[in-house]
Amino acid sequence: VASYTRVRVRRLRALRATPYAHQQKAAAAAALVPAGGNALRCMHVAQIAPIVRTRTALLASAALDTSAEPLHRIGHGYDIHRMTSREEAGQPVVISGVKFDGSHAPDFELGLVAHSDGDVVYHSVVDAILGALTMPDIGQLFPDNDPRLKGADSEVFMHEAYARMLGRGYRIGNVDVTVICQKPRLNVEYSGNQVKSLMMANLARLLRCDASRVNVKARTHEKVDAVGECRALECHVVCVIERGAGADRQPEAVEV
Repeated sequence: VASYTRVRVRRLRALRATPYAHQQKAAAAAALVPAGGNALRCMHVAQIAPIVRTRTALLASAALDTSAEPLHRIGHGYDIHRMTSREEAGQPVVISGVKFDGSHAPDFELGLVAHSDGDVVYHSVVDAILGALTMPDIGQLFPDNDPRLKGADSEVFMHEAYARMLGRGYRIGNVDVTVICQKPRLNVEYSGNQVKSLMMANLARLLRCDASRVNVKARTHEKVDAVGECRALECHVVCVIERGAGADRQPEAVEV
């Protein structure tokens, strides 16, 4: 015995709006409705199921095509740079905009080997934002063979990442930074300032967000491998961005 299901007449009207390939099936379904019948009619499962599945797929496809950006996106960034003598590197260690040359933080004898200033925090934050936006990474936007970027202040990269984030209608939800280095020490005070506080303040300034949305943590590598032997330092960043009106201030124009 064939299986039947009861279907409302209003669904027949919807079925008549299906693509031409299914018009005949819709017509056949309508033929089962007796003239002047009541509100509920009978249709064969084999007749209606393919039509309903097709229409559902079409509606789902249309919804995907017009869907809005998600309310939140999450990105991860990572960077590592080699350390060597200050003379060989040609520049000091810079972490989240803080220079370890006696100006903002205690003087440190090593420097970072990098095409730009080698700021692992800024580079990781930029990659986390770009990753959240599913955009090309920092190496694609700012290649290390571009002579204009030789020794460049990594704030340039931060400005670009922020502008792209704002252009997509997002703002910072929160940024969690973990710097991994045996030396220099980040949990220290210098000239009356906490070095990590300066780092967080720099991030909040560049990302146009409240300082409560930014965190910087520091870890050693227990004297293991290149990082633990002070031959390199690295950074991980997790970033959440959220849909919103954006930051209070517009990004400044920065020329490279």
